[in-house]
Amino acid sequence: MIPVILTFATFVSTMMGGLVGLKNRDNLHRFLGFTAGVLLGVVAFEILPEIFKLLNEQNRSPVGAMIALVGGFLLFHIIEKSILIHHTQEEEYEVHHHPHVGIASALALSAHSFLDGVGIGLGFQAGTGIGITVAIAVIAHDFSDGLNTVNLMLVNKSRDRRALMFLLLDAIAPVLGVLSTFLFTLSDTTLVLYLGFFAGFLLYIGASEILPEAHSKHSSYATIGLTVVGVSAMFVISRFA
Repeated sequence: MIPVILTFATFVSTMMGGLVGLKNRDNLHRFLGFTAGVLLGVVAFEILPEIFKLLNEQNRSPVGAMIALVGGFLLFHIIEKSILIHHTQEEEYEVHHHPHVGIASALALSAHSFLDGVGIGLGFQAGTGIGITVAIAVIAHDFSDGLNTVNLMLVNKSRDRRALMFLLLDAIAPVLGVLSTFLFTLSDTTLVLYLGFFAGFLLYIGASEILPEAHSKHSSYATIGLTVVGVSAMFVISRFA
C-alpha cells in the first residue's frame, strides 16, 4: 500500500512541474540543483549500499552489478545523444519545429516515467527503506520531467491543450509502473542487476540532464549549495529510513 501512496505523490510532482513549465521556467534552477543532489544521494547512500549488502549475502562479486550500472548510464546517454544528433542534422538545413517531434519526445519521457514507477516498486521488493528513498528521488525529479514534457511540446509548436494531455500521460505513467510490479517478483540475483542499472540511470539524469539545466542560465553558489543540501538531506534520510 505504501508504494501506491508514494507513487501518487509522483503524479502530483509531475503535474506541478508541467503547470509551472506552462508559465515560467527561468526561476527553477535552484530546485533543479537540489534535485540533482537528491539523486546523487540516493545512489550513494541507499542503492549502492543495498547492492553491496545483497552481494555479500549471496557471496558474489560486484562486477556484474557495476557492469549493469555502467550499462544503465551508457544506454540513456546513447538514446539521448542520438536524438540530439538527429535534431542537429535537421537544423543544418533549416530551422524548423514539428509537432510530431514533440509528441515522440513526450512519449519517450512517459516511458521513462513508467520505468521510474517500476523502480519504486522494485525498490520496495528490496526493502521498505530503499523503496522509500527511491520514491523520494523519483518524486523530486518527476517535477523536472513534467516541466520537460510541456517544454518539448511547446517548443515543437504543439497547442497548450495537447501539451496538457501529454503531461497527464507522463504523470500517470509512474503510477502504472508501480502497479505493474505487483504482477511479478525478481530473484535476488536479478534484483541486484536491476538496482545497478537503475543507479546508472539516476546518475545519468542527475549529472547529464538536471545539473547542466540548473546551471545553464543561472549558475551560482546558491545553486551549488542546494546541490550539497540535497545530497546531505538524502544522507540523513537514508540513516533513518
